[in-house]
Amino acid sequence: MKLHEALRNVSKFRTVFDFGGREVAHWFPGHMAKGLKQMRASLKSVDCIIEIHDARIPFSGRNPVFQETLDVRPHLLVLNKMDLADLSNKQRILKALEKNRVRNVLFTDCLKQRDDNIKKLVPTVVEMIESQPRFNRAENTNYCLMVIGVPNVGKSSLINSLRRTNLKKGRASRVGGEPGITKAVLTKIQVCERPIMHLLDTPGVLPPKIESVETGMKLALCGTILDHLVGEDIIADYLLYSLNRLEKFSYVEKYDLQEPSDDIQHVLKRIAVKLGMTQRVKAITGVGNITITVPNYTAAAYNFIRAFRKGELGQVMLD
Repeated sequence: MKLHEALRNVSKFRTVFDFGGREVAHWFPGHMAKGLKQMRASLKSVDCIIEIHDARIPFSGRNPVFQETLDVRPHLLVLNKMDLADLSNKQRILKALEKNRVRNVLFTDCLKQRDDNIKKLVPTVVEMIESQPRFNRAENTNYCLMVIGVPNVGKSSLINSLRRTNLKKGRASRVGGEPGITKAVLTKIQVCERPIMHLLDTPGVLPPKIESVETGMKLALCGTILDHLVGEDIIADYLLYSLNRLEKFSYVEKYDLQEPSDDIQHVLKRIAVKLGMTQRVKAITGVGNITITVPNYTAAAYNFIRAFRKGELGQVMLD
């Protein structure tokens, strides 16, 4: 579809998303609170903090609880999943982060077999550490880093990528497609031989109270909050709203729509029909019950969301 054709009805699309009085779940299970306590207790043996976040939301959802931790150690912000992000305004992002005192930023794709930016991480960290006093660790030639971040942004993938790049070894941390895989602060994991460098893997920790529903929805869309806590239907609708607002219309061709739509029910019905996602339900009529086949909107919503998370709907920047 040509762009000018896709833009015909854009002026009629929503300019504001109606959350309908919803509140995003405040997901702060026990393992998060315990993990945060352990992280603070382990800080005395840490030389540098590596905060990892989703490159599609470089500002939204970064946990302010971490700030007191970040202020006392060298800090590197790793914006992962760069392959899924629209980085055409990369300089704008870097300038905005610098205003918030975040000067060391690295964009990565940790699932890529060979990522040149991953190769830069160790020398960057060494330079940061050596430029500041190490206090009680001044005589220690080994380095210890702590990886922190909200759930499902790629902390374990980063550790495994570093091991693959620097040690030619396989993964040491379990990786999953949903938040909450890492439940506790683990023992040290070596990621480099020269210099000897270890990382502490930590559980993803969300703030006890998410700052706004808009921020929470962006986190949910990127898979940081479990889908069922927010609802696949509302996440799918927010995804459609976001794609239309950003003029990203690849979903039209992917799901055989005639043109962009702002109606999530229409889009989900088309997805269900195209992919054969149906369910049989009983319908009550005046002459008895009959079984009919209807589109499975929940399955269609899940497919729509999953396609976005896998990058099948194009690169986006939600912030």
